[in-house]
Amino acid sequence: MHEEALIRDLVQKIDAVARAHGAEHVTRVRLWVGALSHLGGTDLGARWALATEGTRAAGSRLELTVSDDPRDPRAGGVVLESLDTTDGTEAAR
Repeated sequence: MHEEALIRDLVQKIDAVARAHGAEHVTRVRLWVGALSHLGGTDLGARWALATEGTRAAGSRLELTVSDDPRDPRAGGVVLESLDTTDGTEAAR
C-alpha cells in the first residue's frame, strides 16, 4: 500500500505542475527513478494508466530513467524531470 500512496502523491504533483502552467492535459511525463526507490520502474509503468485515470495526466506516455546507483543522493526517490502538455508546453518540476 505504501507504493500506492507514493504513486498518488506523484500524480498529484504532476497535476499541480500542469495546473500552474495553465495546462489542461499532460501528454508525456519523464521520471527519474532511484535505485532504492519503493517504486520500481516496471511496477510504476504497470500502474500508470490506472493511477492517472481522471487526472490531467490520463492517457499520458510515461518515460522512465531508472538508476542502478544506490549511492546516488536521490537513490530512494522518484524525480519528476519534466512533463509535456497538449499546448506544447514543457514544464519541469
